Amino acid sequence: MSLDRCKYKRPLLKISGEAFCEAGGFGISGNEILALAKSIKLLHELGGQLAVVVGGGNFVRGSQLKIPHIQRATADYMGMLATVMNAVSLQDTCESIGLETRVLSSIDVPSVAEKWIRRRAMRHLEKRRVVIIAAGTGNPHFTTDTAAAQRAIELGCDVIIKATKVDGVYDKDPNKFADAVRYDRVTYLEALQKGLRFMDATAVALCMEHKMPLMVLDMKVEGEIKRAILGEKVGTLIEA
Repeated sequence: MSLDRCKYKRPLLKISGEAFCEAGGFGISGNEILALAKSIKLLHELGGQLAVVVGGGNFVRGSQLKIPHIQRATADYMGMLATVMNAVSLQDTCESIGLETRVLSSIDVPSVAEKWIRRRAMRHLEKRRVVIIAAGTGNPHFTTDTAAAQRAIELGCDVIIKATKVDGVYDKDPNKFADAVRYDRVTYLEALQKGLRFMDATAVALCMEHKMPLMVLDMKVEGEIKRAILGEKVGTLIEA
């Protein structure tokens, strides 16, 4: 397919840790990670340059680790290490189906990943390698959502696609409230004012400042991410 058909030429895909395991599960599921890799390959075949930021919630989420004698900063670093595990597992799975990838980590793990350097990541993208970004921003107290916004801005991406377990942004949790209303489109300011919980406020504010469009969609719907790249109306679009 010609790249000319794509609305977005350099998307950043944000994948939560939960995407790596079965619903309600823990760790990594072979079937789930293979499905992720196939979705990434489908995007890559559109002809653009693709960056991927992975979360680590399938192993540990620092903000939710409520152990009194483990400091919050330490818990956050544990979460960063979890994202590295997800990133290298995704790398192997992608390469098993013919994709060339590079893992760049914001914390130093030289045995398994390259160090995050913006210009290095840019060169990999230009060589049509899928860049998988691990360890968030490398700093505690920041989520991988904020990392996705930060890296997308640094890399000059033209959209952030947040692949989740729901088909867009709702005014309240659709899994708990039958009357939850889904938005087709919402502004950054509306999202912040209404406290819509699809992404943390720091990430939304960064995107608003840099006019970085966000899309939230269901990663389980076959072809949904591809349709988003082509500019079709899917999920929820958050923009100025």
